[in-house]
Amino acid sequence: MAKEILESDVYKEMDSIQNHSLVYPDYYLNPFHAYDEGNLTWLAAAEAEAATMSMARRAVPNASSVDEANQILHGNWLHAIDQHHIQYSETSMIGDILDIGCSVGVSTRYLADKFPTAKVTGLDLSPYFLAVAQQKEKRGTPRKFPIRWIHANGEETGLPSKSFDLVSIAFVLHECPARAIVNLVKEAFRLLRPGGTLALTDSSPKSKILQELSPVLFTLMKSTEPFLDEYYLTDVEETLREVGFVNITSILTDPRHITITATVPQ
Repeated sequence: MAKEILESDVYKEMDSIQNHSLVYPDYYLNPFHAYDEGNLTWLAAAEAEAATMSMARRAVPNASSVDEANQILHGNWLHAIDQHHIQYSETSMIGDILDIGCSVGVSTRYLADKFPTAKVTGLDLSPYFLAVAQQKEKRGTPRKFPIRWIHANGEETGLPSKSFDLVSIAFVLHECPARAIVNLVKEAFRLLRPGGTLALTDSSPKSKILQELSPVLFTLMKSTEPFLDEYYLTDVEETLREVGFVNITSILTDPRHITITATVPQ
């Protein structure tokens, strides 16, 4: 999969994506996932979707294939979002969606497929990831509302307040120091309309599988995730409460991952 991307014309997408005035936060310039340049490299972008599929396969070991594991992992996450919004929002209509830390757009495309009448925006700090996302979307079946891709910082997006019904942050928080987690949650609160839903999904500190990992494997995992300790020591639900969210709900959506949903008060 990576070879196919690297040998394509994906590089042409960069000009229309990159925000040259963007200042990267210091933590983002750290090595991530065993890439010295972290997410700011074509190789990381080319390998990202394959890595996501590998993660899904590990998370749902009983699935008969990678595709089935992906459908289960993302299907359970989308179901949790849908149920929460229907239960807690006076209007069940989701018209505008923002996917913060969208990477190469895997989660963004799932959201656009689940809510086909919504206008969906994918936002990420890596122009390389966004270039791959944009190219893949161009090659797919045209949508009534094409996905918009934005190169920006999720802690300070520059987007208008109260402009989204759903903000998603999928598999991002474990890559952030505690201060960035707080800022992401505050920014999501600002961006959501009253009654809007925030959906966070990430590794679950309560997962039996993760708790029973051998010290060697856990140390290995932490070696490519510099802020994993800060994530595990952060009480995300309490952070949401302090920012002002209500109806905070946590559900284990697969054996490794938790989905936390919350509402902006009406």
